[in-house]
Amino acid sequence: QVRLLESGGGLVEPGGSLRLSCEASGNRFAINAMGWYRQAPGKQRELVAAHSSGGTVVYGDSVKGRFTISKVKNTVHLQMESLKPEDTAVYYCTAQVTDYNLYEHDYWGQGTQVTVSS
Repeated sequence: QVRLLESGGGLVEPGGSLRLSCEASGNRFAINAMGWYRQAPGKQRELVAAHSSGGTVVYGDSVKGRFTISKVKNTVHLQMESLKPEDTAVYYCTAQVTDYNLYEHDYWGQGTQVTVSS
């Protein structure tokens, strides 16, 4: 079992910045990738950014050039700059892992609210 602990959400004015963090913990697993999705009210969950353990990084089109994902060991960070009201959503951390039996699993965090408003 892997637990994901998210932190860093909150309220920020348009044009401001926030940094989200997510730490994965548990026993005997290897991380294949970690990332962030978000879901705004009435909308589908969408990819924000993902970072593989091999170093591949992908971003959703709406955040390219404004958000930066980084990963250190079992922790992933999302630095969000030039925030817009349309970035308002619940942000979910996700991790794809391989356990000691070589089975792959996907885990999700509880979500952290990001609100961009003046």
